[in-house]
Amino acid sequence: MDRPNQTTAWEFIFSVFPYSWGDSVLCFVPLLIIYTFIVVGNLVIITVVQLNTHLRTPMYLFISALSFLEIWYTTATIPKMLSSLLSERKSISLNGCLLQMYFFHSTGISEVCLLTAMAFDRYLAICSPLHYPTIMTPKLCAQLTLSCCVCGFITPFPEIAWISTLPFCGTNHLEHIFCDFLPVLRLACTDTQAIVMIQVVDIVHAVQIITAVILIVLSYVGIVAVILRIRSAEGRHKAFSTCVSHLTVFLLFFVSVALMYLRFSATYSLFWDTAIALAFAVLSPFFNPIIYSLRNKEIKEAIKKHMGQAKTFFHKTRNLK
Repeated sequence: MDRPNQTTAWEFIFSVFPYSWGDSVLCFVPLLIIYTFIVVGNLVIITVVQLNTHLRTPMYLFISALSFLEIWYTTATIPKMLSSLLSERKSISLNGCLLQMYFFHSTGISEVCLLTAMAFDRYLAICSPLHYPTIMTPKLCAQLTLSCCVCGFITPFPEIAWISTLPFCGTNHLEHIFCDFLPVLRLACTDTQAIVMIQVVDIVHAVQIITAVILIVLSYVGIVAVILRIRSAEGRHKAFSTCVSHLTVFLLFFVSVALMYLRFSATYSLFWDTAIALAFAVLSPFFNPIIYSLRNKEIKEAIKKHMGQAKTFFHKTRNLK
């Protein structure tokens, strides 16, 4: 039932952000640096993969697709966080909130699917190397990437559509750093429906996360079984090194996501809610370009080569002037 004598809220106020100017600037500067690094770092990876023909293999095409999604995943939330830190009102419209939720979750789910596809790619490369070139063709790679994006952008749509029909009244103070399903649903007037929907959302997220984790774990069980049968230590190290970056990103991303969305009826304090949200919305994307560039010899060499070419070009341009 709707609560009487209360008006529908058309905007939400982020109550977690600091209100003093000094504290806001203190949070704004590192967040801006992190966001700039995420965008530039991922653009560098995409550009390097596109410019080097020897990197246009399924593994690197998946990495560049993941980098593309990371840019939009962080752009869905961080720019609004930055503007809220410098704004006195720190508000977001209801429609803006719904759009933020949709793009954050659609790109996030696309990443989950893509990480699963990448695990399948590594499984084929190590467990079936002779058949790998004929199975994992550029066409199949493109189809898997497209399927991941389609799945990601369709899955959260029913939840967002349902939430858009709810009346929001009473307090409009959102105890979170961005719009997310559970904090927004807690502000809905229809208490009984909202509680049921929270449970449904919990189950949907749990199925998505657990399914992806099971598929990735099964892939790595097969990979580890094959690696252990390799006789030389050098061969085992070489085989496992191709999986380290993906495995690290998988653990970093899924641990923080699991803490946030596999809670069911459990509740955290506002501090831990905010810390976990920052972990999967900001810190995990921040480390991904570092992991994929610093842990990958071919990408590092390609970046160095293009940086050398850029320096030579600028030197020649300066000399001509």
